[in-house]
Parts: sequence; C-alpha cells; structure tokens
Amino acid sequence: MPIEPPTSTPIQQDHERGFDLLARVRYGRVATSMRALPFLAAARHVVSDGRLLLRMHRGYGYHQACVGSVVAYGADNLGVERPDEPGQWSVQCVGTCEQIEPTPAELELFGPTPLFADGDLFDPVYLRVDPQFLTVHELEGGSAAQRPA
Repeated sequence: MPIEPPTSTPIQQDHERGFDLLARVRYGRVATSMRALPFLAAARHVVSDGRLLLRMHRGYGYHQACVGSVVAYGADNLGVERPDEPGQWSVQCVGTCEQIEPTPAELELFGPTPLFADGDLFDPVYLRVDPQFLTVHELEGGSAAQRPA
C-alpha cells in the first residue's frame, strides 16, 4: 500500500500554528540589540503572506536597530483568562527584518493607527520579519494567572 506524503512538514505546521496564535493578539515585543546591548520594544503585528509585519512609532527610532538585523518577535496570551482559550501559549519568531511600505490591504489589517505615542503624534513605520524559525509553547490545565495562596 503506498504511503501518502504529508501535506505539510512539521516546520510548516509550526509556522501555521504560530501564525494562527499570533492572529489572536494584536501586540507583542520585538527584540534585537542596540549599541551592543539587548533591546526590547512593543509593536503592533499582523500576519500577511507567511510573513510577520510590524508597526512601530518612528519617533522612538527603535526601528533603525531592527532594519537589516536578525530580530526576535514574541507574543502570548499569558495572564489573560479567556473562556474560549483553555490554555496559555507563547510564540517566538526569529528572522531578518526590513522596512517596508505596506499595501492598502496590509494597512487595513493593522486597523487604526494610534494618535499619540508618549504625547507625540504617532508616526508609523512598518517592518517585515521573514521568519527563519518559529516556536510555539503551550501550557494546558490550571491557570498561568493563578497564584498559590
């Protein structure tokens, strides 16, 4: 009896699962190095065509440390109790980053741009992360938000 080849590889399945989870939350954290020091910044994200798109405030200048570098991006639902999600999860995506001009359809995915960032007018800058690898970690049973008495 012939064996059917899998429709997707485990790596593709991880990417699909990870992108599915990322689509459930709007914000995460991008990590890179700036002046040889580790650096972490919040960013809005969307998934488009197998790539991770980020929106940040240009005024901070953080995007300059990301462009042309390998970055890590992480998002999760840890500490959020939702009856429709029985477990807790975190996703980390690592890949090369470049600045882009999003298409109108991609801009629509991001939704409204914030008006202000720390009192200054929000000036969006958009980045694309081409994932080299993506990891998903899931916790089930109990609650990550519960603390022992």
